[in-house]
Amino acid sequence: MTGTLVLAGTPIGDPSDAPPRLAAELAAADLVAAEDTRRLRRLAQALGVTPAGRVVSYFEGNEAARTPELTDALAGGARVVLVTDAGMPSVSDPGYRLVAAAVERGVRVTAVPGPSAVLTALAVSGMPVDRFCFEGFLPRKQGERLARLREAADERRTLVYFESPHRLAAALGAMAEVFGPARPAAVCRELTKTYEEVKRGPLGELAQWAAEGVRGEITVVVRGAEAADAEEPDAAELARRVAVREEAGERRKEAIAEVAREAGVPKRDVFDAVVARKKAQ
Repeated sequence: MTGTLVLAGTPIGDPSDAPPRLAAELAAADLVAAEDTRRLRRLAQALGVTPAGRVVSYFEGNEAARTPELTDALAGGARVVLVTDAGMPSVSDPGYRLVAAAVERGVRVTAVPGPSAVLTALAVSGMPVDRFCFEGFLPRKQGERLARLREAADERRTLVYFESPHRLAAALGAMAEVFGPARPAAVCRELTKTYEEVKRGPLGELAQWAAEGVRGEITVVVRGAEAADAEEPDAAELARRVAVREEAGERRKEAIAEVAREAGVPKRDVFDAVVARKKAQ
């Protein structure tokens, strides 16, 4: 018989939010794979439990090398519990590679549901939550960041991003460029912790606020594009989209052609919009 892989959700801030089953799974596991073994020890101490099995590290740097070892243990009948620093494993954290390998070997995969920064931020953001998409972390480089955001410029669903505090101002500035400075958003900081804060407002204002410096774990929730924005962009919006692409290093001719394709309008309309913007500057 094969073993079982348990994806165990961990608190995103307050240790008392840990699901009751988490302590039981840690105590019963043959092997615990943790993104940070030191943080796991602190959490286990807060829960009043001592893992009985072996504890190993499983993080981005050793994920590829350690996955075969854990998969072999699972195939041999072990109960392996996977935990990350916060939230559910494999959601912008290590885990997907191990889940895929376990499924391929016919190993049972289950989960201990726990707190989620994505769902918590959505719930408190004030943005529509009936339809949303999770975009994870944006690329570090500005050109790649703008390109990723352009892919979501016409997305009608609410968008959720993770971001580090030292890149937040740049990310919000890029969002204001691509989505427009008036697009409503919410920056959710230190959720469930002592200094929890939810800052709501237009992207342009939030970018200025973040430029002063922000600390803590960050989740950004952005309202999706309005129907008029997504389906019938005006000349100013067409010109702005071309300008964003040019700033990211794209040639104007290619930028005009791509914006025309995305908007479903003739290239001549986009070209005229760019010329009009240049004359107005």
